[in-house]
Amino acid sequence: MPAAVALVSALVLTATACESGDAEAGGDPAASATAAGDGKGEIRIPDHLRDKLKEHGIDVDKWRDGAWKNWDREDWLREAQDYVNPIIEGLWDPDRMRDAEEPDQEVDEGDISGDQGVTDPEPKPVQAQAVPPKYHDNAATAGKLLFDSPKGSMVCSATVVKDPANPGKSNLVWTAGHCVHAGKEGGWYRNIAFVPSYNDAGMSTEELQNATKEEIAPYGVWWGDWAQTSDQWIEQGGSTGGDGAAYDFAVIHVTPEEGTGGKSLEETVGSAVEVDFGAPAVPQIDSLTAIGYPAAPPYDGQKLYRCEDKPGRLSLRASDPTMYRIGCTMTGGSSGGGWITEGAGGEPKLVSNTSIGPVTAGWLAGPRLGEEAKGVFDAVSGKFAGQ
Repeated sequence: MPAAVALVSALVLTATACESGDAEAGGDPAASATAAGDGKGEIRIPDHLRDKLKEHGIDVDKWRDGAWKNWDREDWLREAQDYVNPIIEGLWDPDRMRDAEEPDQEVDEGDISGDQGVTDPEPKPVQAQAVPPKYHDNAATAGKLLFDSPKGSMVCSATVVKDPANPGKSNLVWTAGHCVHAGKEGGWYRNIAFVPSYNDAGMSTEELQNATKEEIAPYGVWWGDWAQTSDQWIEQGGSTGGDGAAYDFAVIHVTPEEGTGGKSLEETVGSAVEVDFGAPAVPQIDSLTAIGYPAAPPYDGQKLYRCEDKPGRLSLRASDPTMYRIGCTMTGGSSGGGWITEGAGGEPKLVSNTSIGPVTAGWLAGPRLGEEAKGVFDAVSGKFAGQ
């Protein structure tokens, strides 16, 4: 019999799990043209996307010099096919990566109409545990996802995943949809970049003040040259209240800001995790581990944490798929981070990502990855097959 419980805590998208500071699907990994730099960082974009930008009234050089900061509603690219993300070399410097702060995105319980469908009792909080550094030795597939929004520079978490179209040479990253697209009230975020094993040595905030880019990003900065999320997220997604949360996932194809000697992301970090679109029903999963870089207090966003718990079910609307929910004290910044379980053969499998949680912290929820998620993944994988 379906159970229903009232959510007494306010929900906040962990763009609640995304932190803010200063401040489509189609891409071809073809050779890039480079606009001349003027001390502000070079900008690289495939030739055909240059024309695409012009179609939208975007001048590449002006974009590099700050035109990307124009978030006028009429000019904000929104549709799936509108995704463009020129590489601005040096934009994500150590200060910018380190100083991302939390946006004010809270909701009242009145914004939640009530649970419908199957919802298990709220789990007890599970204290997040620090991942021992070096992070590359203990969680090589985890990293930070950086991007710019109208509220400033922001950060989520993300995971390197296997690409069946490029075995052993994946350039795919899994994250939350709200970490790449604003949903129904906006469009694609900008300057999307992935930093695997961010702050690999686990330095303190004070130590990071003088850290080099190589220390903060030892495996480089990888820009998203293509991203896709669900149609449901684009049409329904919201920054508060859990709208679209059951479809809050995204896949990004990345390319290095600087050369890697021809190595893929998977080869560079030495690992990738398989995505499981047919995970067993919630009651059959003994344990899930969520991982990410929580940034809202009491955390500072500079270190990697994880929570392990037996998942329960959360249903916000009867018409949407039931989500996974676990006890976890991770806060803003952990959004998009992978949820890992052990597959039948003992290998790790990614079955979800952090999407929403209460303002008070204590639990997290993530989407079940079904046909819609597989469709997004297959589209990105197929687009870059053999490249």
